[in-house]
Amino acid sequence: MCRAHGLGPGTFGDVAWTHPRRTPPYYPDAVTLVPDAASHEVLDGIDRSVPGCSVKDSFATLDLAGHGFEPLFDARWIHRPAGTPAPQPEDAAPWEPVRTAAELAAWETAWSDGAPMDLFRPALLADPATTVLAGRAPNGRIVAGAVLTHSTAPDVVGVSNLFGTGTGTGTGTGTGTGADPWPGCLAATTRLHPGTPVVGYEHGDDLAAALRHGFTATGTLRIWAPAG
Repeated sequence: MCRAHGLGPGTFGDVAWTHPRRTPPYYPDAVTLVPDAASHEVLDGIDRSVPGCSVKDSFATLDLAGHGFEPLFDARWIHRPAGTPAPQPEDAAPWEPVRTAAELAAWETAWSDGAPMDLFRPALLADPATTVLAGRAPNGRIVAGAVLTHSTAPDVVGVSNLFGTGTGTGTGTGTGTGADPWPGCLAATTRLHPGTPVVGYEHGDDLAAALRHGFTATGTLRIWAPAG
């Protein structure tokens, strides 16, 4: 996402990934890679002078309260083993990858419940590790979707930005309320990445929905945002 916005890839250090410039909305400026990362090792690599920075504490072990941050929410990592049968979606039309800039704009409009954001940019479609999936109504309108990110080390597919009809802002990774997008998403993921585990993170009702579809909750993570 940072590269799609022309910001560069950021830096992978021994304990954290950090970006020296403000990342796009809803995306962290730092992500811890080990549970014993020190606060300064994370915060020294990000720009805290620009409003809106956030930190994904992948193990919920940081204490950033003394540095002007507060927990935004806690969530659970989720894992769906390779070979788990994909659910059969009720929709007749399978979810398909978004291919063009116009389709991506329509996808973002559905994801954001109609609010223009210019967040998901066409450069994202050129990333071989990223697939933007769209589920469509019979009239062709995009009514559901997700973003898949394929990692080779380890070999997993991450699901984020999952949404379905009636999900509201679509700013998280979960289903919210309304039509359940998991069956269509998982069927497409299995088709595109057969034999590959599926991972992500969820909380609240969205976590419960993921567990109903074959995921297991594993570790805890925490998102930190500026206090106040």
